[in-house]
Amino acid sequence: MADESGTPLDDEAGEQWVLVNTPLGEPWSGRSRYAAAMYFFKRGDMDAETLEVYRICSRLDSEDPLPIIRDRGAGQGWLKRMGFGA
Repeated sequence: MADESGTPLDDEAGEQWVLVNTPLGEPWSGRSRYAAAMYFFKRGDMDAETLEVYRICSRLDSEDPLPIIRDRGAGQGWLKRMGFGA
């Protein structure tokens, strides 16, 4: 499995990749995305400001964190990895 940028993912990272991409609006999806974001933060794949946006959105299942990250000017590498255009 690979992320949107083509970076190969091991089994654990692949599972977390699926979670960080949980569809908006599903019950508990914000918390799933935040938990996966914490995994990628701990691996060094995400900066603290980007993780903070996932934390803020964790109780908002329908809120997409990616536009907020972009609007804050944070996480450019993460946005690219997610395939989220500027």
